[in-house]
Amino acid sequence: MADEERRNEGARGKAERAVLVGVELSGRTRVNRVGIAPARTPVVCQKPGTPDDDEPSLLLSESSQSSLINAVSSVPANGLDGEESLAEFRELVSSAGGIVVAEISQNRSRPDPATLIGSGKVEEIAGVAASVEADLVLFDHDLTPTQLRNLEAALPCRVLDRTQLILDIFARHARTSEGQLQVELAQLEYMLPRLTGKGKAMSQLGGGIGTRGPGETKLETDRRRIQSRIDHLKGELDAVRRVRKQQRQRRESTPVPTVALVGYTNAGKSTLFNCLTGAQVLQSPLMFATLDPKLRAIELPSRRKILLSDTVGFIRNLPHTLVTSFRATLEEVAQAEVLLHVRDAASTYGEEQKAQVEKVLGELDTLGKPRIEVLNKIDLLDEHERDGLLSRAQYKSGSGVEVAVSARTGQGMDALLAAIDRALHTDPILSAELRVPQQEGGVLAAIDAGMVVHSREYEGNMVHLSVSGPASLVGRLRKYRIQSSG
Repeated sequence: MADEERRNEGARGKAERAVLVGVELSGRTRVNRVGIAPARTPVVCQKPGTPDDDEPSLLLSESSQSSLINAVSSVPANGLDGEESLAEFRELVSSAGGIVVAEISQNRSRPDPATLIGSGKVEEIAGVAASVEADLVLFDHDLTPTQLRNLEAALPCRVLDRTQLILDIFARHARTSEGQLQVELAQLEYMLPRLTGKGKAMSQLGGGIGTRGPGETKLETDRRRIQSRIDHLKGELDAVRRVRKQQRQRRESTPVPTVALVGYTNAGKSTLFNCLTGAQVLQSPLMFATLDPKLRAIELPSRRKILLSDTVGFIRNLPHTLVTSFRATLEEVAQAEVLLHVRDAASTYGEEQKAQVEKVLGELDTLGKPRIEVLNKIDLLDEHERDGLLSRAQYKSGSGVEVAVSARTGQGMDALLAAIDRALHTDPILSAELRVPQQEGGVLAAIDAGMVVHSREYEGNMVHLSVSGPASLVGRLRKYRIQSSG
């Protein structure tokens, strides 16, 4: 036990110390507050009901130790109040392995063009960051290149914005070569317009002997190299997209529809995926634990087979560079016949999360697809709320059908599978009456494996069956049909 505590302590010692700054750009009156956390006590935010052994332990990589200190959030624009916005940002910091040592909030009617928060607030943050020996200042708001440059000059530690933090988490969680390519592309596209001169180091000349004029500055050389790398990555991702297209074309040669899981980050998509498929993909309270898409085949109550796809989670103000870079992965969403929008039924800002997911689906031109709203985590609700959702089982909402489930306990899975069955149009279910010779053992086995048998009667050496099943299988058995409907 002592050894484990020492290991944990050593791991925490490598984590960077973060000051979070929450800013409401709303024009409403709000009292400023400063909260200092204990100097060596990490603040870990988990959703209620998450097991203790899933406590985040992720540390930031040395190459991108850019994840931990300031949070500035625009509340009216995203629908969250200051506390909710800062709580969500805390979860991002925890997912990056950071230790929150201070929190600062401010109300402004409009952003300051030079620093976002104003010179007086910058001085206050500088004092707090110095007093708690902070490594980073993180803003829950995108900073312009000018704001970033001015803040870095005024504060005693590194400055990062919301997009940089999300990119860092993506870099930590990318496991496949495709995921790593997509993250690197997003990082470089974000970095390119933010390259700035760093004193004399960036004003050196890059011209060689025998050239006329001063040659390229180091800044120009860096920009050219980054642009070249971006072009290379785009080429590699185009190749990935072509391979995915070929794989989809092969899948489309057989009538097996795809159903894609989409939803806000940490809504429980991977847990639901595991519950439905029996797979063992990573399920974690950390945000963006799933970056690489997973595909598994499952059987529906009608005996139809489908491919279920687990995808990356969305979040408010998802950086546009990420949506663009992950388009090859998100094409699985575009090609799916039905979307399962997994929502956290226990979240206090579920409607805002839903709106943000639909915003990203709109960018992918997939809002018109059939959607099933899966209200997950009902095990975290009180008995009255849970019974109220389950009593309705399946009901119509503005965007389609809603089903209440708990992926952790398995509640509501039968209703969800039935809802998927009804939503599919590919390979529709047909009813048929069949007469099959008893010696046709292979045919009878195929019927039992791929159809629902409602009745079975033996007439001499013939078997009379009343069945329902996928149109593709019913079609292959046409010579045995005596009557059909549907």
